[in-house]
Amino acid sequence: MALNCGIVGLPNVGKSTIFNAMTAAGAESANYPFCTIEPNVGVVALNDRRLARLQEIYDSGRQVPASVEFVDIAGLVKGASQGEGLGNQFLGHIRETDAILHVVRCFDDGQVVHVDGSVDPLRDVETIDVELVLADMDSMTRRKTRLEKKARSGDKDAQADLAVTEKVLLALEDGRAARTVELDPKETLLLQDAHLITAKPVLYVANVGEDDITSGNQWVVELTRLAAEQGAQVVTISGAIESELALLDEADRSEYLAELGLTETGLDRLSHATYALLRQVTYFTAGPQEARAWTIEKGTLAPKAASEIHSDIERGFIRAEVVPFDEVDRSGSWQAVKESGKLRLEGKEYVVQDGDVVHFRFNV
Repeated sequence: MALNCGIVGLPNVGKSTIFNAMTAAGAESANYPFCTIEPNVGVVALNDRRLARLQEIYDSGRQVPASVEFVDIAGLVKGASQGEGLGNQFLGHIRETDAILHVVRCFDDGQVVHVDGSVDPLRDVETIDVELVLADMDSMTRRKTRLEKKARSGDKDAQADLAVTEKVLLALEDGRAARTVELDPKETLLLQDAHLITAKPVLYVANVGEDDITSGNQWVVELTRLAAEQGAQVVTISGAIESELALLDEADRSEYLAELGLTETGLDRLSHATYALLRQVTYFTAGPQEARAWTIEKGTLAPKAASEIHSDIERGFIRAEVVPFDEVDRSGSWQAVKESGKLRLEGKEYVVQDGDVVHFRFNV
C-alpha cells in the first residue's frame, strides 16, 4: 500500500502545478481559488538507483519500485475551520492522510494572484497552522464533552482517554500542534481514532521561481528558520521547472538538469524526503523475474518485513539471508557474495535495515 501524503497550502501557491508534474494526473491548475475541490490522487514511484542496479546484476525481467501516494487537497483559507471556502470538506480530506506536505509560495509573480495580496511565507504558514489547530481543537473539545459523561460513571477506559484528551487540548488551546505533546505509546494508541491533523508529520515545500532554484532567496531562508524551530525539514523546488522536466524524455531531462546545475529533479528529492518523513526504509528482493523494493517502517523485525511479501512467509519464517546492497553492488552477483562470506543468516529478532537485499527461508 502506498504511503499517503496530503499536499496543502493557500490557494495559488503552486500545489496543483507541483502535483501535475509529479504524477502527470492532470489536476486542474488555474489562477483563482478553489479550482481543486475534490482531492486529486496520484501514485509516484520512488526513483532509487539501487533498484536499477539490482535489476542489472540479476538480469531481472522488470523492476518494481517503492511508491508514495500524493493527494492534492484544495487550498485552505483563513476561516477554513469554521467552514470558509468549503473548509470543513478540505480539512476532512487532510485527516485521511499519513503526512502533510505544506507548499509555501516563495516566488513573486504579478500574474499569479496571491489570496492575501502579497508574498509572505511566514504569514501564509501561520494562516494554515492556525486553521489546522482550530480544527483539531474543535474535535477534541467535542471528544472531551463526550468522554466526561462516561468518566463520571466510573468508566476507567474513558477516564484514561479523557486525561490524554485534556493533555492535548491544553496544547491546542495554547496554539501548539498536537505533535508537540509528549505522549507515551499507550496514550498515542488512545488517540489513534481522533485522527488529529496537527499530530501528522509535516514537510515544508518551498516553491521558488526558476532563477532561485540553486541559490534560494530570503523567503526560503525565513521558511527554513521557521521549520528548524519546529523540528521540520524544507525541500526547495520550482514548480515551473518541474513542469518543464515532466515533458522531457530521460536524456533531455538529464541535459536540462545539468544546465541548471542540478543532479536530480526536485520531485525526486521531495519523494525521498517524504519517505524519510514517515520513517520508512526499503529492503530489496531480486531474481530473474523481478527486482523489487519493499517499504517497511524503520525498526521492523525480519518476520514482519517478510509479511509485506506474503503472510505465509511470516508464519513459516525460518531465517533471512541478508546482504547490504553495497556488498552486492561491489560483488556483482549473489553467488559472488556467498563466496566472499559476506552473506549473513539472521533470525526472528533481526531488524531489517535500509538497503538490505534479502532472501527469506520459510516453511509452507
